[in-house]
Amino acid sequence: MIEVRTLDDGGQQATTVAGWIADFVGAARQTLDLAQYDFHLLPETAAIVGGALRDAHERGVAVRLVYNVDHPNPIPVPPPPEPDVQLIASLELPAKAIAGDPDLMHHKYVVRDGEAVWTGSMNWTDDAFTHQENVVCTLASPEIARAFSLDFAHLWESGDVLTGGTAEPREEEVDGMRVRAWFTPGFGEELSQRIATAIGSAKRRVRICSPVITTGPVLGTLAQKIADGRVDVSGCVDQTQAREVVHQWRENGNVSWKLPLLLRVADGHFSGKRSTAWRPEGSLHDFMHAKVTIADDRVFLGSFNLSRSGEKNAENVLELRDPELADHLAAYVDEVRDRYPDLELE
Repeated sequence: MIEVRTLDDGGQQATTVAGWIADFVGAARQTLDLAQYDFHLLPETAAIVGGALRDAHERGVAVRLVYNVDHPNPIPVPPPPEPDVQLIASLELPAKAIAGDPDLMHHKYVVRDGEAVWTGSMNWTDDAFTHQENVVCTLASPEIARAFSLDFAHLWESGDVLTGGTAEPREEEVDGMRVRAWFTPGFGEELSQRIATAIGSAKRRVRICSPVITTGPVLGTLAQKIADGRVDVSGCVDQTQAREVVHQWRENGNVSWKLPLLLRVADGHFSGKRSTAWRPEGSLHDFMHAKVTIADDRVFLGSFNLSRSGEKNAENVLELRDPELADHLAAYVDEVRDRYPDLELE
């Protein structure tokens, strides 16, 4: 079974989303492996999610957690979060911090009993639950779960991002859909090209939500598709983050060739959420955080920003082919697109 949930800024209560997690975790009988980029909850939601994890542990489920920690390299946009290590320690579960070298442990997945997976774009924070656009997917498939388990085993045993993401993206049938699980950095460049190829071959529509769009294959193909004018293309990005990327490009000059492509994409086809600018302490994290691409009846969803950094991070994406799901998520992207003004990069 495959279930996809979409979140909006202000569209759901934090406790409701925490309850979704608790229900998924609560069904575990043997194992729970969690890879969480950010895990930082307020007391009410911490009690729900943490309580479900503790309950699982107490009834004999083997629970393991890996989470991202900062590193001394140049920061991405926005900077890495700081997971609540006190909350994690209070769970009294086996846990390991993963310092991306050179990039981030950016997953947000759970593997349950080697049979089911929770994944998507949503971090486990109250702001993510309530003030961000996100897409979450759960599916029951031993074959897809095995791919995630292989990815988790590498992170757990090596603590290394750079050499991970090597589980082969094999196509499986799940709930009548064709599904592939992609992992980076091992298949980072291949994933970007796969998404770009899907966009390039689309005959009817392309819909995208991504905080930024900077990976060369996707950006170039998208700009060409818009220039051709034969396919309906639109979407939404996070304007605050996109503008910071443009600023960085102009500062370093090394990738300034991408700017004309991004400006072409932005020209009336994409809206931009004016999210709260990041500050070292106390800022609201209300980013446009959904990461989903629809090309005709093909869907890509997961933790992967359409960015060069995303290719190098530890990320995961589900590629699904299904007309009904594609229609549903295309409608979601349209709703997000219509909620915000046109993207302005200059």
